[in-house]
Amino acid sequence: MLDHLSIQCADVASSAEFYDRVLATLGGGRVMEFGEIIGFGVPPMPTFWIGPQTSGEGFRESHIAFAAPDRSAVQAFYDAATAAGAESLHAPRLWPEYHPNYFGAFVRDPDGNNVEAVCHSPE
Repeated sequence: MLDHLSIQCADVASSAEFYDRVLATLGGGRVMEFGEIIGFGVPPMPTFWIGPQTSGEGFRESHIAFAAPDRSAVQAFYDAATAAGAESLHAPRLWPEYHPNYFGAFVRDPDGNNVEAVCHSPE
């Protein structure tokens, strides 16, 4: 149902560097750029966009979950994020309260958003 998602960033360059690192672990990357507006995804279509903060005041946390092809990609995402200085919210683990095969890791992006990589497949 979701075609694409866009978030506003306080520092686009810092956020772009973060998402370059972590999305590469999930098979994604930059697909389009329009100045400071950057689209990430799997070519040819971007599904996740970042850009400068142009509306609203203050910060409102978003939760963004990216699909991982397997559990090792969730671990690679987490390792890349924390190596880039991201705060760890939850290290990779099973979340059986969601469903028996839900394997996810959660970190904060440079703007403080809760960003997750998740795999729904069994080990």
